Amino acid sequence: MYKLFFNLVFKRMDPEQAHYLAFRWIRLTARIPVLRTFVAAALAPRYEELRTEAFGLRMHGPFGLAAGFDKNAVAIDGMSMLGFDHIEIGTVTGEAQPGNPKKRLFRLVQDRALINRMGFNNEGSAAVAERLAARKAALGNKHSRTTVGVNIGKTKVVAEADAAADYVKSTERLAAYADYLVVNVSSPNTPGLRNLQATESLRPLLTAVREAADRTVTSRRVPLLVKIAPDLADEDVDAVADLAVELGLDGIIATNTTIAREGLGLKSDPALVKETGGLSGAPLKERSLEVLSRLYARVGDSITLVGVGGIETAEDAWQRILAGATLVQGYSAFIYQGPFWGRAIHKGLAARLAASPYATLAEAVGAETRKAVK
Repeated sequence: MYKLFFNLVFKRMDPEQAHYLAFRWIRLTARIPVLRTFVAAALAPRYEELRTEAFGLRMHGPFGLAAGFDKNAVAIDGMSMLGFDHIEIGTVTGEAQPGNPKKRLFRLVQDRALINRMGFNNEGSAAVAERLAARKAALGNKHSRTTVGVNIGKTKVVAEADAAADYVKSTERLAAYADYLVVNVSSPNTPGLRNLQATESLRPLLTAVREAADRTVTSRRVPLLVKIAPDLADEDVDAVADLAVELGLDGIIATNTTIAREGLGLKSDPALVKETGGLSGAPLKERSLEVLSRLYARVGDSITLVGVGGIETAEDAWQRILAGATLVQGYSAFIYQGPFWGRAIHKGLAARLAASPYATLAEAVGAETRKAVK
């Protein structure tokens, strides 16, 4: 049914316009308590065996929404209603910015992929912090069942040399509302951003953010992760892994979008393939899995890994878990598969766990990578 609707309606619309229309429907549905409960019961069934613990946080399962969909923290409860076990908002920058000129989002339908050059369009960390504070106040003493990650990036107009101060500004505003915090240095759509992945730049940046989070939130330790690109050379992946262990980071997210175009062009419009920006979706699957496996082989269980990039099915998610991911995330496939996607992922993961030799998901994490490195 969704595929028919996609072909008849969304496919005929500008991708960004379709995104905001669907986003509005999700938000409106989530505002009606009875309807939200009904939808969640249908689309977000809970499986006791999938309960997951990461960063000291307990979640209904390992499957979350990747950053980029809810940039401004306006639909946390709506996306949870659709079956995402954690929601990563952002990327949020120190200052509000409109992002890159439109048109900046492109569907490669035949390849089940997207190309985006959004450019961190968001309302800025002050506005997002105010919205998260209001949500926290509305919850009162009730504990939110949704884990919220906050993904922060560099404001475009800020010089590379001043990036740390910009990240610190966002950290000081947002850390109090983050169940975990992500330093994004891997988007290809902000000039100079990926240069920050070099360890000589990344070390002082992550140190500054860690210190800012610790002095801003004294009642708990805010988990800190870094998100890396699939385009890093293998030796650079190893260097980031070693740095994460050295600095005591809580996790690494592997991976962001890619600037590569391998595997495209045979099915998709050649003009679309030539668009600049980050490629996400099915073509990213193989490289993201490679990076994840390499990271786990390097760090083992010393830090938590989050697998993202090209996840479409429960089998994809299961392979990431076996490769070393405690958590998995998706975004692009949601555009093509619609609101029943989360339900299918959870049902499929539960079935695969039941058919496996592992008693729990935690036992399955990294099992295949451990076999490979023996």
